[in-house]
Order: sequence, then C-alpha cells, then structure tokens
Amino acid sequence: MAAYFIAQYVVNDPKLYREYQAGAAPTIRANGGEVVVFDVAAETIEGTPPGSQTVIVKFESTDAAKAWYLSPEYQAVVGKRLAATKGFAVISQSMNLKG
Repeated sequence: MAAYFIAQYVVNDPKLYREYQAGAAPTIRANGGEVVVFDVAAETIEGTPPGSQTVIVKFESTDAAKAWYLSPEYQAVVGKRLAATKGFAVISQSMNLKG
C-alpha cells in the first residue's frame, strides 16, 4: 500500500533550505520516492498550519518511506531542513483503516 511523506512548514532560511533540497532530491529518487506535490503557497481552508509550503513524496509502502527517512544519506541532510524551517512532517498510508 502506498505511503506518503507529508511535510508542511515555513522556510526561515532560504539559502540553507536550497542546500537541503540539493542534497535530499537524490536520496528520494534512490529510494524509489516520487515528489507528487511541491507547493510554496498551499491554501489553508481549515485550522492554522505552520506555513504554506507543502511537500508530499510518494513511496511504495510505509516501510519504504521509513527506510528513506532513516537512510544514512537522508539523515546526512535532513538537519538542514529542520534548521531552515518550522513545521511538521508525517508519514501517512494511502488508505489506512486500522486505528
């Protein structure tokens, strides 16, 4: 079952964020991920998000998404995103009906 890494945030340090993007993109491809959404101006219709930038990356499964996130290659660059942004990220399955 497909799983999605979903991040929403505000970018506070654009230069550092660009460095993160350059380092993260190859790790996504190498782990079978596909960026399906990259929106710097997502429209909020409910609640109060941390920012308007939204990124969604599709993986084959939750295990694949976690393998990418925990990979040494991604861990080498994720700190730049965490330092450059304020927000959150989740991994969500495409259809998870178990509670």
